[in-house]
Amino acid sequence: MALFVIASCQLMVVLDVTVVNIALPHIQRSLAFSTANLSWVVNAYTLTFGGLLLLGGRAGDILGRRRVFAFGVLLFVLASLLGGLAQNSAQFLAARALQGVGGAIASPTALALISTTFREGPERNRAFGVFAAVSAGGGAIGLLVGGVLIEWADWRWVLFVNVPIGLLVVLATPRWIRESERRPGRFDLAGALLSTAGMVLLVYGFVRAAQHGWRDGLTVAAFIGAVTLLALFLLVERRSRQPITPLHLFADRNRAGAYGMMLCLAAAMFGMFFFLTLFVQNVLGFGPLHTGLAFLPVSTVVALSAATTSHLLPRYGPKPFMVTGGLLVVAGLTWLTRADAHSTYPGSVLGPLLLFSLGMGMEFVSLTLTALSDVPTHESGAAAGLLSAHQQIGGSLGLSILITSFGTSGADKILTTGASSAFTVGAVFASVAVLIALFVIQTRRSDIERLNGDHTPRR
Repeated sequence: MALFVIASCQLMVVLDVTVVNIALPHIQRSLAFSTANLSWVVNAYTLTFGGLLLLGGRAGDILGRRRVFAFGVLLFVLASLLGGLAQNSAQFLAARALQGVGGAIASPTALALISTTFREGPERNRAFGVFAAVSAGGGAIGLLVGGVLIEWADWRWVLFVNVPIGLLVVLATPRWIRESERRPGRFDLAGALLSTAGMVLLVYGFVRAAQHGWRDGLTVAAFIGAVTLLALFLLVERRSRQPITPLHLFADRNRAGAYGMMLCLAAAMFGMFFFLTLFVQNVLGFGPLHTGLAFLPVSTVVALSAATTSHLLPRYGPKPFMVTGGLLVVAGLTWLTRADAHSTYPGSVLGPLLLFSLGMGMEFVSLTLTALSDVPTHESGAAAGLLSAHQQIGGSLGLSILITSFGTSGADKILTTGASSAFTVGAVFASVAVLIALFVIQTRRSDIERLNGDHTPRR
């Protein structure tokens, strides 16, 4: 039941990234969004979610994860209700930004709660398998849920649906999830402000680059500001006695490699979902509901792959699955590059999706376990926040590079040649992840022993 509560929260947060995408045309007509401002329906959520992840992860370590988890979910529920009731574009964007705040608090805390709730070894491996399946497959589920709600109800229900789910999660949390031990001490306010501001500027730079290009003045200024603030953040963290992000987490070679791989794979995954959703609707002519059903195999295969991987990890360790999963992702994206105006769903989309999903199921389980392996209990929130931050930044990076490179000047370009080129760039990102798995990740006996539950957890 604890795992069901945690996974329900993560599913709600993850699917909200894509469930709104499929409703964008309806939102535009209903709330009188201009074409230029419509992208901020997604960006308002992305900015606050990506900017506050480190703060949200560390808050759970210091204040108690169950308490912070419940607060994040409740804030997400309130924002969803306000968004569904919005009468104009300004109200809706404010609600989307507040949703991002709630998601940034709840998501890394949910991941860290698995470390608190489940014993290290097979039990925790299975829990991480479920969490990884939800994280990797939630985007596809969002497309299906969005299609169903728009087809049978109204676009506002893509937000209202979060309210009953979130309230049930909040009510179930005190009963099924035990509170983590609070870490005494002061909160690293300077580190929190610098990391949040730096992350917001970094994500904003990627978002603006996608709209106005890499040479735009505000784009360049955002990146310069982000680099400056994050450099100051590193200096503050090195001198802080109780840093919001313990930098020694990067000292472990495998953990640092897992963060790098997550960055690259998220870039490939976000780009794939964005362009393939457009391709399926505008080239293949699928409606919202059919589009959601077209992506349903993603969730199914990711779940099966993640479950199988979590079962086999104690025997072989994470590296073989990182390498194999990355190669499958590369193969799926390379296959998608052959899609054109004459393609069909069974012939050009389904096969690549199955390969991609099989690989991502392997990757998310092995990366999550590696990133949180052998992390002291009181720092698991920070480690989870870092993993989520790399995923969010990677997604923003991938989308901005793909959209900026291939533009939106003409439907034919972006949906045929442009989409094919986008999948090529996605395959390059995934190939970098494979190289990291081959040359950075090490197979260590201690890691395999820990996965089998033969290692005493650090406290």
